[in-house]
Amino acid sequence: MAGPLKTIALLGATGSIGGSTLDVVARHPDRFRIGALSANGRVDELLALCERFRPDTAVVADEAAWPALRDGLAARRLPTRALAGAAALDEIAADPANDTVVAAIVGAAGMASTLAAARAGKRILLANKESVVLAGDLLLQAARAGGATLLPVDSEHNAIFQCLPADGGRQGVRRLLLTASGGPFRGRRREQLAEVTPEQACAHPNWSMGRKISVDSATLMNKGLEVIEARHLFGLPPERIEVVVHPQSVIHSLVDYIDGSVLAQLGNPDMRTALAYGLAWPERIDSGVAPLDLAALARFDFEQPDLDAFPCLGLAWRAMAAGGSAPAVLNAANEVAVSAFLQGRLGFLGIPALIQACLDAHPGGPADSLGDLLEVDAATRRAAGALLAGMDRR
Repeated sequence: MAGPLKTIALLGATGSIGGSTLDVVARHPDRFRIGALSANGRVDELLALCERFRPDTAVVADEAAWPALRDGLAARRLPTRALAGAAALDEIAADPANDTVVAAIVGAAGMASTLAAARAGKRILLANKESVVLAGDLLLQAARAGGATLLPVDSEHNAIFQCLPADGGRQGVRRLLLTASGGPFRGRRREQLAEVTPEQACAHPNWSMGRKISVDSATLMNKGLEVIEARHLFGLPPERIEVVVHPQSVIHSLVDYIDGSVLAQLGNPDMRTALAYGLAWPERIDSGVAPLDLAALARFDFEQPDLDAFPCLGLAWRAMAAGGSAPAVLNAANEVAVSAFLQGRLGFLGIPALIQACLDAHPGGPADSLGDLLEVDAATRRAAGALLAGMDRR
C-alpha cells in the first residue's frame, strides 16, 4: 500500500531536477501530489506546469514576473495562488500543507528556502549543494532542531547514503569515494583548455544538466562542492573523502569499509533514480529508469583527477581545510566566474584563476549566522566583479 498522499513543494520546477522530479511524481499519482511550484522567471513554463499539476501555490522568485504569473493563472482559470519573491519561497518551503520539499534552486539563491524547510521539519530532497557548501553547519543545526530529514539527491551523495549502514551510523567506514565523470574535457592538458567555448563545456558526455552545473562539471568544481557537501552530510573528516574519475558514470559512488568490503551503488546516469529513492524512502518505487545492462557496458575505468588541468577541485579542498566562511567565498567566486564564462567575458582557465584570487584575498572568518554568510557572499561577488575587469576574456 502506498500510504497517505505526500504533498510536495518543488523549488526550481523548470530546471532539469524539477523536470525529473515531476516525471517521477506523474508516475505515482496515488502517492504524490504537487502542492507548490517555483521558478525564477520562466513564467510560460511555470504556467504550463501549473496547468498540468494543479498546485495550490506557484511562486516566481523574480518579483517583476508576478503580474504575468497572476494573469496567466487567471486566463487558464486555475485556482493556484500566485506569489513572488524570496519571502514567498520561504513561505512555501515551510508551509504545513507540504510534507516534502525538493530543494532544486541552483546556487546561493536556494539557501534561505532550504533553511526554512529545515526549520519547519520537512523531508528535504537536497539538490541544492550550495546550501550545504555555504551553510552546512547551520543547515544541520536547523534540521536537528526542526526534526527535518535530509535526503541527498545528488547522484553521488544519494549513492553513499544507500551504501552506508541502514541505522545511519558510520560503523566500520574507512572512507567515502565520490566518483566523477571527468566532464567533457577529461584527458586534456591544461594548455588545451584555454580556447574551449561555453557550448563545448555544456556538452556533458553522460548527464543532461543545466548550463551552470554543466560548466561546474567541466571544471571539476562540481566535484569539489560535493566533497564539501559530503563532509557535512556524512560527518567524516576531509582525509577520509576521496574523488576518483569514472568516465562511464555508472558507479555513482562507493563506501570503503575497514574489513576490505567496498559497497557501490550502480545505475544508468539518470537523476530520476535518486529522486524516486528520496521521494519514497525508505521504500523503493519505479522511477522510469531503464534497468542496467552490465554486459552491454563491458568495462569500468577509473583514474585519479588531474588537479593541474582542473585546479578547481584543489581549490575546493583548500576552502574546506580553511573552514569558516572560506567555502562561501569559493562558491560565490565560482558563480561569478561561471556566469562570466557563459557570457563570453572570461576564458575557461579564468574560472579557477578568479576563484583563487578571491580566496587569496579573503582574510578568513567564522560562519556563525546566515547574515554573516550572506555578507561574505555579497562582498565576494563585488570583489570578483572588480577583478573580472582585468582578466583575459579568452
